[in-house]
Amino acid sequence: MISNSDLQARKDAATPRGVGVLSDFFAARAENAELWDVEGRRYIDFASGIAVNNVGHRHPRVVAAVREQLDHVMHTSYQVVPYAGYVELAEKINARAPGEFKKKTAFFTTGAEAVENAVKIARLATGRSGVIAFGGAFHGRTLMGMALTGKVASYKTGFGAMPPEVFHAPFPSALQGIGTTDALRGLEHIFRSDIDPQRVAAIIFEPIQGEGGFHPAPTDFVLELTRICDAHRILLIADEIQTGFGRTGKLFAMEHHGVAADVMTFAKSLAGGMPLSGVTGRAEVMDAAPPGGLGGTYAGNPLAIAAAHAVLDVIDNERLVERSALLGLQLRERLARIAAVVPELREVRGAGSMIAAEFCKPGSNEPDTEFAKGVIARARELGLILLSCGAYGNAIRFLYPLTIPQPVFDEALDILAAALGAQPAPAGRAASPAPAIA
Repeated sequence: MISNSDLQARKDAATPRGVGVLSDFFAARAENAELWDVEGRRYIDFASGIAVNNVGHRHPRVVAAVREQLDHVMHTSYQVVPYAGYVELAEKINARAPGEFKKKTAFFTTGAEAVENAVKIARLATGRSGVIAFGGAFHGRTLMGMALTGKVASYKTGFGAMPPEVFHAPFPSALQGIGTTDALRGLEHIFRSDIDPQRVAAIIFEPIQGEGGFHPAPTDFVLELTRICDAHRILLIADEIQTGFGRTGKLFAMEHHGVAADVMTFAKSLAGGMPLSGVTGRAEVMDAAPPGGLGGTYAGNPLAIAAAHAVLDVIDNERLVERSALLGLQLRERLARIAAVVPELREVRGAGSMIAAEFCKPGSNEPDTEFAKGVIARARELGLILLSCGAYGNAIRFLYPLTIPQPVFDEALDILAAALGAQPAPAGRAASPAPAIA
C-alpha cells in the first residue's frame, strides 16, 4: 500500500516548494464533509478546498451532471463553438446577482482570472487606468492579482515590481482599531496624494475579506463606497470569490448591505470543485470590451458549466443559504462557550458560515500566531482540517461544506474544543475505510 511518507518524499523531489502544502497526508477519497487519506485515516473537512465545496465533496447531483455532460461535449472552446449551458448559466447568474439593472456575465476558469478580467472591463468601460484595493485584501496570485492583494508575505515577496496605478486604502477592522471613518480617510488620502479620482477606473473590495482574516465590511462603509464611486463615476467591483453562493447566509454577501456593485467576480464554490469563475456586471459595462477582448481556451468549460447548474439546484433544493445561517449560529454559540475558558480566543467574526476566530496573547490585541498554528496542528492530529487566515496568520477560518450532516458537524466542534484545550480529546480515531463509490 502506498504511504503518506512515500508520497511526501516524492512530492518534495518532484514539485517546487513555492506551492505551499498544509497537510502531510494525501487524499484518496472524499464524500460530503469527510475525506480519507491513502492510509485510510478519516478527516472532517473544515477547509472545503478553500471554500470551494459548499455543496460538499462529490455531491451526487454534481457528479451525475458531469457524467451526463461527458456523454455529449467535453470541450469545444466556447469562443469557437458555443453551447447552450453557458448561456443558460449566464442567464441564471444575471437573474440572481444583486442589482435591479440589466446584467451580462462572462465565464472564466479561476478566481484570479475573473479579477484580471474585471479590471480589464473596468478600464475599457471608463477609459481610466487607476485601481484602488484595500489592505489585507486577497485577489489572486497573477501579476495584477498580486498588485491588488494587500498582503506582502508570502504573496508578493521577491516577485519584483507590481503593475502601476494600483493603490491601497485601509480596510475596517475593529480589533485593529480601524473604523469606517479611518478607512474612508485613507481613501481620501489616496485621492489627495496619489491619484486624481477622475483617473480611477475601479475600487475593488471583498464584502468579507477572505485571506485577510474574515473581516466583514460594515454596511455604512459599503454605502459610502457606493456613494463615492457614483460621485466620481468610478466602478465598484465586489470580489465575491470566497463569499459567494451561500457561504455568508445570503446567496451573495452584497445582499447584506442592500446595494449592488457595478461588477462582481465569483468562482470557488460555483461549480462544486470544477474550475469555473465569472464576472457579472451592468450590461453596458460588460459590453465595453470588443469581441476577442475577453475569454480563454478553457473559460466556461462544458463540464464545469454542467456542474455549476447542479450546484445552483442543490443550493435551492437543500436550502443551503438558510442552513449556512443555522450552522454559523451553532458555531458561534460553541465558540462563545470556548472563549470563557480559552483567554487567547480574542474575537469571533463573520457572517453566516463564513466565520473566523482570532487568537491574541491573553489580555491584549497582540496576535498569537503560534497559538493558532498549534490549534490547527492538534486538530489535524485529531482528524479535523482547519485553515488559518489574517495578516499575521493568527486567525482560524471555518469553511465546512454547508451540506455537512449534523452529527459530523457536532463531532467536528468537539474536536475543535479539544484542540483548543477546552475539553478532553475524543476517543482514539482509528483509520476507517472510505465508502464505496456509488
